[in-house]
Amino acid sequence: MILVTGGAGFIGANFVLDWLASTSESVVNLDALTYAGNLESLKSVSKDPRHVFVHGDICDRSLLDRVLSDYQPRAIVHFAAESHVDRSIHGPASFIRTNVEGTFTLLEACRAYWSALPPNKKEAFRFHHVSTDEVYGSLGPQDAPFTETHLYEPNSPYSASKAASDHLVRAWHHTYGLPVLTTNCSNNYGPYHFPEKLIPLMIVNALAGKPLPVYGDGQQIRDWLYVKDHCSAIREVLARGQLGETYNVGGWNEKPNIEIVHTVCALLDEMKPDPAGSYARLITYVTDRPGHDRRYAIDARKLERELSWKPAETFETGIRKTVRWYLDNTEWVANVQSGNYREWVNTHYGDRGAS
Repeated sequence: MILVTGGAGFIGANFVLDWLASTSESVVNLDALTYAGNLESLKSVSKDPRHVFVHGDICDRSLLDRVLSDYQPRAIVHFAAESHVDRSIHGPASFIRTNVEGTFTLLEACRAYWSALPPNKKEAFRFHHVSTDEVYGSLGPQDAPFTETHLYEPNSPYSASKAASDHLVRAWHHTYGLPVLTTNCSNNYGPYHFPEKLIPLMIVNALAGKPLPVYGDGQQIRDWLYVKDHCSAIREVLARGQLGETYNVGGWNEKPNIEIVHTVCALLDEMKPDPAGSYARLITYVTDRPGHDRRYAIDARKLERELSWKPAETFETGIRKTVRWYLDNTEWVANVQSGNYREWVNTHYGDRGAS
């Protein structure tokens, strides 16, 4: 079996579902169930004996030691992280704790566990660290996309904490020989995405007739990756990636944020028309966030060249599936919109105002 940390979050839950659908191997799912962790995302496998859920924190060394001893995983896929840039600006401490201290604690627990394995299992063991393209900083309009050797230039507390975790993983490989793999992905989107991020927030707000807040001029560019494509890339890297290597995972879909918002509005106009008019009428430009990176772009050719991986979805097919999923799963959306979430959105966007 494998151990997945953060397997009740957006990408982690999609990975667990994908893994159980694609393989016969069991998953131990360790998640602290913070605001973005949601067991409802895993409802379809709640009775599957191959899915073992453990409620816990990666900063808890004694818990990690027990889980590793009890379940003897052959690999660890490490998703657990605080991941929202806006939240990191308002409260960076939790990002340092989870992303830096938590990754350190997990690495140390894994090192002790791996060191004690018999030679055949020790050689087969893998630690897969899932990271982000944001560690590379921001690109200019004409700059080439990020490659795996791009200089690290994180610009937010979130990206700085992820950069630190990347460096720790690399150091534990080079210093202690821990068999690690790292992937740095571009912006994910798809089912089970907590509605504080751009795409699900636009869908949820539009359906509620609320303003669609767009930072600054909306021309910030991101590379968009359908989450199920990301899951397939992780499976390939875990199975065949070269130890100690980093692989960038991208969707080859560079688009400015305002184009994303208009695309979501057009799809909602088609799938669930509003008698009051196009959802685009709700677009509201708000004051930009501090230190907002202008452009991210991933060069994923190494992954294609070495492991023959390419995304299966275009942005057009992926975003259509995503909007459809949110329309078909209104109960999931309603259940994740707790009082705490509503308070966060009102506080964060309400004090910016239209610009």
